[in-house]
Amino acid sequence: MSKKNKKFDLEERLIDFAVRIIKIAESLPKTRIGNHIAGQLVRCGTSPAPNYGEAQSAESLPAFYTQDEGVS
Repeated sequence: MSKKNKKFDLEERLIDFAVRIIKIAESLPKTRIGNHIAGQLVRCGTSPAPNYGEAQSAESLPAFYTQDEGVS
């Protein structure tokens, strides 16, 4: 895959990353610590894709900044 194609499929790659994170989280031991780490991984590993999608939907730079402030 060329660099040009990679630039335009970032959202798809972020979704694939989130799926891999979920699989890793599911493989962790079902202990108190394992559940805590799994929850943290799922929250931080799945948020980049929707955040990227929201940022891409901004119609202008000021709109992007406004949207970015509300996304966490």
